[in-house]
Amino acid sequence: MNFQTFDKGLIGLFRRTAEPLARVGLFVIFFWFGMLKVLGLSPASPLVEQLFQEAVYLSFISFSSFNILFGAFEALIGVLFLKRGLERIVIPLLFLHMATTFMPLFLLPTVTWSGFMVPTMEGQYIIKNLVIIAAATTVAAHLHPLKK
Repeated sequence: MNFQTFDKGLIGLFRRTAEPLARVGLFVIFFWFGMLKVLGLSPASPLVEQLFQEAVYLSFISFSSFNILFGAFEALIGVLFLKRGLERIVIPLLFLHMATTFMPLFLLPTVTWSGFMVPTMEGQYIIKNLVIIAAATTVAAHLHPLKK
């Protein structure tokens, strides 16, 4: 076997497995981290609570209830990524979630930045969500256009 044949085979393997791996990875991250919130075990809860305090429009619900619902929302996103045919539902939910998770970069700069373009650990945790968006884009790229 020459290098070109090996290379072609490896690329073929990646093309066949990229979408299923992205789905499983998204499921694991969203379901696991969501369930940690539901169970009150999430290390992200202090950051979520600080952001919650900034959101005056959420004053009708306690943080504890919000955190459980937010965790259930995350877990739901994870489950939906496993089922083919639900992409047009889960991708918008994911982007809604991503909009909320990027908020601390702007609303809580003292928590997420230690200097100009130097994120704190919390900031790095948030910025890495760009990889989640890339994985979701991989899933979306395998959709077939809607028919008229």
